[in-house]
Parts: sequence; C-alpha cells; structure tokens
Amino acid sequence: MSENLMLRNLTIAPGVVETIVTLAILEVEGIASVGTRQAPSGFFAALSKKQDIPGVLIYEEDNEVVVDVHIQVFYGYRLPEIVDNVRVAVVAALRTQASIEVSIVNVTIDAIQF
Repeated sequence: MSENLMLRNLTIAPGVVETIVTLAILEVEGIASVGTRQAPSGFFAALSKKQDIPGVLIYEEDNEVVVDVHIQVFYGYRLPEIVDNVRVAVVAALRTQASIEVSIVNVTIDAIQF
C-alpha cells in the first residue's frame, strides 16, 4: 500500500500499518522472523547481493484489503497451526489498532530455522 489510508478523518501511513502487522506476527509462537533474504540463483546472481523480500505487503484488490506476509518459522512447530495463528493475529491487530477490516491474509513460509 503506497498511499496513506484515510479512516474516520485519520490519516495512517503505510509504514505504520506494516509495523502493526509485523509486531502482531512476531508475537505468534514459532515465528523466527518476518521477511527473508532471497537466495541468489545462477552464476551471475551468486556474485550479486542477495535481495530482500519484504515481510509485509498490504494492498487493495476489488475494494478489499489484502495482506501478504513472508515469514520464517522455527523447526518443530506445526506449520498449518502457525499459519492459522498468523492470520488471526494480523486480522485482530489491524481491526483493533487501526479499524481496518482485512479480507485476505496470504502467508508464505520462506524458511525453517533450526
């Protein structure tokens, strides 16, 4: 979400919303980190710096708020349970702290940390 949000005469910067989402995710048991560094592929890519994958992306699609999150999890936790808990945490945090109703939360597990 590149533009500020207007809610009930209140302007919210996208970075604030991303921070709310990130902090909510980090409170979920089993989460190692939000966002990840993408491993390079190919010979020339290996010589370049690794690219960051943003941990949180928020956008509107068909008048609905969609949140995409990339996470890393600790080994030993049930992945479907973590994903469900992340979805619940994101929806609850945005609803209570910013009065934003989220329609979809897409969760991508990019790595497992041991």
